[in-house]
Amino acid sequence: MKIFKAQVPFTDVYRGEEIITQTNALVIVPGENAKKVNTIGLFTHGFTSHKASILNWPLRLAEDGIPCILFDLPGHYLGTFSEVHSFEAFKENAPLMFATAIESLKEVLGTNQIDFDCNPKETKLIIGGHSLGALLSLMALETDKIREFSTKQCVAVGFGLPPQGVTHVFDTPFYRSTLKVRGQLVSPALNPDIIFPWIKEEKEKLDLMGEDIYLLTGEDDVVVGKDGTERLAAQLESAGNRVVVEKPKKLGHHLPENAAPHIRKYLRDLGFFN
Repeated sequence: MKIFKAQVPFTDVYRGEEIITQTNALVIVPGENAKKVNTIGLFTHGFTSHKASILNWPLRLAEDGIPCILFDLPGHYLGTFSEVHSFEAFKENAPLMFATAIESLKEVLGTNQIDFDCNPKETKLIIGGHSLGALLSLMALETDKIREFSTKQCVAVGFGLPPQGVTHVFDTPFYRSTLKVRGQLVSPALNPDIIFPWIKEEKEKLDLMGEDIYLLTGEDDVVVGKDGTERLAAQLESAGNRVVVEKPKKLGHHLPENAAPHIRKYLRDLGFFN
């Protein structure tokens, strides 16, 4: 397989004016002898993290013939030194990056003379992410460009509703102390005190219907908690979505790369490699 550098644009607002910044991305293309599969993958990472944290997701899929793009989120310094000046812009435009990532993927394929016809009516789409990236991928399902795809599967790893009636790990003294460091790994506009309440709110008001969603969370994921994924699944199913929950024993929130074999098997069983 081959790996190409790419960029995905993000529309920010600075001093009242729209500006376009670029975040780094990798396009992973199957080898010349790989089976031709009419499927593409779009992925991004979790809060304060970077694209390398889930690199083996697209690597495993590329082994089965699926070209993928893996992009950094803006304002996340471990991936790209791009600032986010407006949290309002992040809320509105970060989910749109999946759609623009498709254009970046197509551009790389065309520039390198790699034959691939990305027709939304015929091409299968895999869209997903870890934690914050999972939320953004679910929100992206509501955008016009992603809706065009007749067959799509959302992969949400390490994601669920916050626990009820107990102290969440986010509120423990130890975790709060770690955020003093982690909060310096993102733009001030994405400070944990700003973004965590928004994430909680968005989880609880996800307004999706008729989507195929795969929720993959480890039993040892202390961030999601014991039944957070199941309660999110029930919420999504009540709105008419088709949801599958998988809970491997070992898939800690800090090890999203370990999700790769589970994702690969699930998508293979669905026929996304045909």
